[in-house]
Amino acid sequence: MEKTDKAHGEEKQRPEQRPVKVMVVDDHPMWRDAVARDLGEAGFDVVATAGDGPQAVRRARAAAPDVLVLDLNLPGLPGVEVCRRLVGAGSELRVLVLSASGEHADVLEAVKSGATGYLVKSASMEELQDAVRRTAVGDPVFTPGLAGLVLGEYRRLASDPAPPAGPDEPAVPHLTDRETEVLRLVAKGLSYRQIAERLVISHRTVQNHVQNTLGKLQLHNRVELVRYAIQRGLDEE
Repeated sequence: MEKTDKAHGEEKQRPEQRPVKVMVVDDHPMWRDAVARDLGEAGFDVVATAGDGPQAVRRARAAAPDVLVLDLNLPGLPGVEVCRRLVGAGSELRVLVLSASGEHADVLEAVKSGATGYLVKSASMEELQDAVRRTAVGDPVFTPGLAGLVLGEYRRLASDPAPPAGPDEPAVPHLTDRETEVLRLVAKGLSYRQIAERLVISHRTVQNHVQNTLGKLQLHNRVELVRYAIQRGLDEE
């Protein structure tokens, strides 16, 4: 654990990296303030907090955090709707749901709305800090036992017939061999860090390949990317 903490500390001290900007959204003031304080003490830049859905949308758009730590059960506007309004085309925001619920329906709804990860509130502060770091770089982070559920849902979605291409739609853009290789591993459920280790390339290079692929395919998030890959059988190669 000491080595891990030290490694994270060294990462934060690299001159080319700035602290991850985080916003915490929860309707319980004591919980919200405690999470925000602990993340701040761990070196994150807590740029805003919010206690209800509409406030979360307004403040997130103004503060432009890298990661939104979001509860689902919010007054005024549900957490999944907050996520839908903030995550989309052109948005670099990533959402980590931190919820008391571990119900499968809640997890899947959060992922469909654009969340990158999902932790239950029984997670330790160390687990939350690691999840925020990983979410910031695009890695999917899930409470143990939920990752398989989400990948299964990706496959179910991919089994739905794709809409027929119209006569005026452009041909599918060409992906490089490396982009296709990264896409195949994403479809198999590997994290960006695992892909980097598998291909012996840097974590940032994996991120760049994924972003380039999203742009070429005109997709908005990892859910759409995995669905695209599975529909083409890339997860089975």
